[in-house]
Amino acid sequence: MPEFQRAVLDSLRQPLETGEVSVARANAHVTFPARVQLVAAMNPCRCGHLGDPALACSRAPKCAVDYQSRVSGPLLDRIDLHVEVEALSARELGLPPPAEGSAEVARRVAAARAVQARRLEGTAMRSNAELDSEALDTFATPAGPARELLLNAAEKLHLSARGYTRVLRVARTIADLAGAATIERVHLAEALSYRYQAPRG
Repeated sequence: MPEFQRAVLDSLRQPLETGEVSVARANAHVTFPARVQLVAAMNPCRCGHLGDPALACSRAPKCAVDYQSRVSGPLLDRIDLHVEVEALSARELGLPPPAEGSAEVARRVAAARAVQARRLEGTAMRSNAELDSEALDTFATPAGPARELLLNAAEKLHLSARGYTRVLRVARTIADLAGAATIERVHLAEALSYRYQAPRG
């Protein structure tokens, strides 16, 4: 991502937020549907070796802050899942595949999508990613310890209103994948772990 011009990246903000893209010209203003699933990748820094003292450049960790700041905070706030992937050693590359394969994951995802379809039947929404504030209140309001965790995390992580609602949508999906009727503390904790964390410098 940081290799693209910042203005180009920020042009993604509107479609990610509204599911539409507007094109304005001198004599016309046209809006097109643009609900997409954005998958992006970036190295932690320009050299890509931030976590390896033997290979990292002499500017670490400041280089990571400079490199990642090429992507604006408002754009990062619109990306629901941020997953840091550590480099694998040669020994790890030789390990057997995980116990749960792609087919098993696909079945769980299909089951969760079916749950969402039944839940949202009769509305214009099709998935948890589209839940509006009223639907979030109805289907994704945690209670008890889960609610307390969310409120504490929102303050500690300085979640924006957008980030707060996106955490709830992700937590609802995690609960659906687990076959849970309500959002529990464990689902919320996982959803919070996917929020963007700025590099420490």
